[in-house]
Amino acid sequence: MMERLTQEPTLEDIRQSHEAITDLIHRTPVMTCASIDRIAGAKLFFKCENFQKVGAFKMRGAANAAVRLSASEREAGLATHSSGNHAQAVARAAQVLGCPAYIVMPENAPMIKKKATEGYGAEVILCTPTQAARESTLAEVVARTGATFIHPYDNYDVIAGQATAALELHEAVPDLTAIISPVGGGGLMSGTALTTHYLRPGVQIFGSEPQAVDDAWRSFHSGHIENNPTANTIADGLKTTLGEKTFPIIKRHLEEIYTVSEPQIVAAMRLVWERMKIIIEPSCAVPLAAVLANPDVFAGQRVGIILTGGNVDLDHLPFAG
Repeated sequence: MMERLTQEPTLEDIRQSHEAITDLIHRTPVMTCASIDRIAGAKLFFKCENFQKVGAFKMRGAANAAVRLSASEREAGLATHSSGNHAQAVARAAQVLGCPAYIVMPENAPMIKKKATEGYGAEVILCTPTQAARESTLAEVVARTGATFIHPYDNYDVIAGQATAALELHEAVPDLTAIISPVGGGGLMSGTALTTHYLRPGVQIFGSEPQAVDDAWRSFHSGHIENNPTANTIADGLKTTLGEKTFPIIKRHLEEIYTVSEPQIVAAMRLVWERMKIIIEPSCAVPLAAVLANPDVFAGQRVGIILTGGNVDLDHLPFAG
């Protein structure tokens, strides 16, 4: 059993994490699209985590945190709070490892994600859709079950797991000049930043988020963690604020964080569906939207884009009708 990480992951930690979770994840493809390249004026390389197990990159971090637990900890189970993709990832990791999972989800989480989480055998506990309610309900669950809390992003094991997506991307495309991912709580973004810093220090690292929940942009420029007064965005996976572990990494390694409007997110999502013939969710479209909105930054570059997930409620598509 590997020990839990107690400090920022090193490159060796990330490589060891990748090896440890190999049997629990897919090595997802890197895809390109000539027509989108023409629109962007850049060469784009899409790391397709929408094809990952549970349909999102979150499987990497949850798996890495789970495999580092002791036998007695696994027996007591895994617990978390999540609006969707992390919930499914923890539930799936627990299912594969043969242990129980207890997932706190807000009542307004997408129904497709609730059903999927239950489908992996987890006990789903609903709460009112506030951060305080999530945390208090989770505390009750942990007290009742003795399960180990796997934080959705502010956990070094989770960060190291998410970092493996960029590890695979850089191995597949060793001559990127820029890389961009969306920013919610910052687990993927900080992992992407660390891997890129270690392997390709000359590559520019960017973040992206919705204008409606631009806490990461404000945090990046103010130097301290900011909160969002509202969570009114179609990108449901990016409503969370940065964590104490993720923010310092992001602040240290990113060039900039770009924000995009709701119509820009929907347009980028539709573009990928139409041109690449693959399903991505709104949060997943934010980096492409940022590239398209900032041609002066990305023109002529070789850009790696992390496509984070493809769990979409097909009954409520933003471009239907």
